[in-house]
Amino acid sequence: MDINMTLLGQTIAMIVFVWFCMKIVWPPLIGAIDRRRKEIADGIAAGEKGQKELAEARHGSEAILAEARQKAVQVTDLAHKRGSDLVAEAKNVALAEGQRLVAQARGEIANEQNRARDGLRKEVSALALAGAAKVLGREIDAKAHAALLDELAAELEKGAPARG
Repeated sequence: MDINMTLLGQTIAMIVFVWFCMKIVWPPLIGAIDRRRKEIADGIAAGEKGQKELAEARHGSEAILAEARQKAVQVTDLAHKRGSDLVAEAKNVALAEGQRLVAQARGEIANEQNRARDGLRKEVSALALAGAAKVLGREIDAKAHAALLDELAAELEKGAPARG
């Protein structure tokens, strides 16, 4: 019968031990396990939230980069257009200035030609009168000489031959 009493004593001891563990030991262990489980769940949720925010940030940064690239392209295109406009404007100004200088030079050339022709006409008429005076053997008076020179100059301007 020792086996029955021993068995009964061990059963009672086991029941007391289980009751003691359930009332005293398990609640702190279960609380610690629940806290750890909650921390792990919170950590997983925070990690997923962080990954979601990271994905959104990447998407946002890609959008900002694309917009910045587009603006950079627009700015460079505008700068190239403005540069081309400035070059074209400078060419037009230079062309107009060149044409103005050419016209001015042509006017000066025409003036010099007219002065040279007038000078040559006066010299030719003086030589013609000197030659005519020698042929005639007499000198024409100053008034007649001036009138004859003017008449000869007028005829030379018209292109008509001089009268002798």
